[in-house]
Amino acid sequence: MPNAEPSADRAPSVPSRVAAVLLAAGSSTRMGRNKLLLSLAGEPVVKRAVQATIESGVDRVVVVLGHEADLVRAQLDDLACESILNPDHARGVGTSLHAGIRAAADCDAVVVLLADMPFVTAGMIRAVVERHRTSGARLVLSHYGEVQAPPTLYGRALFEEVLAEPDERCGKRIAKRHADEAVVVAQPPSALRDLDVAEDYDGARSELGA
Repeated sequence: MPNAEPSADRAPSVPSRVAAVLLAAGSSTRMGRNKLLLSLAGEPVVKRAVQATIESGVDRVVVVLGHEADLVRAQLDDLACESILNPDHARGVGTSLHAGIRAAADCDAVVVLLADMPFVTAGMIRAVVERHRTSGARLVLSHYGEVQAPPTLYGRALFEEVLAEPDERCGKRIAKRHADEAVVVAQPPSALRDLDVAEDYDGARSELGA
């Protein structure tokens, strides 16, 4: 089973340069329009996600773009982030994960996020990064009750393994493969919501505002 707490015999703090990789390349097929450009609390979904990531205190923020990249990038002009284009985004989110890992390969770890999870906060991201730094773990998982979902942190020692996995389920397979060494951060189950269909957006808008 993954470890819920860092091991006592590990160093209290591990110097580590952590990049956030925010996946924002999807085509929003089920929504019927680009969900990242929809407004929540007065800002586009993608901008809210990037702002939360920046506020978490990571060392770099890499946003992986694909569908309508120019429109999405225009929402980020005033933010301290880097955007890269994944020309293969139509082949699935796994290609965007690979692109983000390659772009941040100079860092000691990457924390992977999805741009369409509007209830993930800076504090939730920070908790994952800090657990890595205090435990030295090369894999930190977020659990929302019984469900594993981003943010997920991979240490540099796992980069090649992530890149070798062929599709979007690579994260689940790696988590299973390294379950005994993974460290878990308990996240609020109420935050486990993404924006796939119009009803998801309506629900988020009723809580956060348009």
